[in-house]
Formats: sequence, C-alpha cells, structure tokens
Amino acid sequence: MSRADLSRSACTLARAAEIVGDAWTQVILRELFLGARRFDDIQRATGASPHLLSQRLKRLEAEGVVARRAYSARPPRRDYRLTERGLDLWPVIVALKTWGDRWLGDGAPPPVSLTHIACGRPTAPRLTCSECGERLGARDCRADLSEAMLRERGAAR
Repeated sequence: MSRADLSRSACTLARAAEIVGDAWTQVILRELFLGARRFDDIQRATGASPHLLSQRLKRLEAEGVVARRAYSARPPRRDYRLTERGLDLWPVIVALKTWGDRWLGDGAPPPVSLTHIACGRPTAPRLTCSECGERLGARDCRADLSEAMLRERGAAR
C-alpha cells in the first residue's frame, strides 16, 4: 500500500497516522497541549519555518483537530485551539513522551513532567482496560481483525 492510500485504508491507525504521524505535527500538538495558542508562540517554541507551520496548522484545521478563533477584532487576529477531536490525541502525545523519557533520555530528569491536578501529585499515566481497570501492555490484548482489514491485508501481500 502506498502512502497515498493510507487515507483510504480500512485501518484507522493508518488513517490517523496520515493526519498526525508527521514529526512536526506531533511537536505542534505538544505545544498546543502545553498551552501555546498563537502562531508566533508555536513557531518560536518549535523552530518550524512559517511555511511549514502554516501548512501543518491548515491540515490540522481541515481535519477538525484544531479550530481558529478570533481573539482581536482590530487588527483581526486568530489563535488555535484544540477541538474535542484534538484533545482526544492527549494519550497519544503522552505515550510518545513516556516512551521518549524511557528510551531516549540522557539520564537527566524528563524535560516535561505531569502533575494530576485533582490530587496535586506527579503522575505517569498508564493504559488500562476500560472494563476491569487492569493495566494493559502489548501482551495483554488480542487483536481481532474486521473483514475489511483482513481483505486489505490479504491484498497487500
């Protein structure tokens, strides 16, 4: 399957990767989750060129991940806010952060730590079963493929 076909894949992971799998997009999402809203602030924090940042933000807006909102009428100015669809990417960003802290850290404390607002304590979020609450790892689940996914995987061989 070519990259051009990812957006039409039966696999929702492939379709999601087509939207947010780019490294620059993930760094932009990091900044939005850290509270950046304005183009200049996102550009300064990421080091992305204006053109690259503009392209990624337009794509995220087209996909419903961010929404532009007016914050000034004169002069007209807009900022970027995560939509509900965008906020649902939080576990993805946290999972990548956690993996990076474990496998790519240089022995120093992680560059970003998380504190649970409700209890005020540092936290390391984990994946748990929605039914029983048990912690989940790669060996704790079975993947059951849909007929569409089975057909697609068969055609790829």
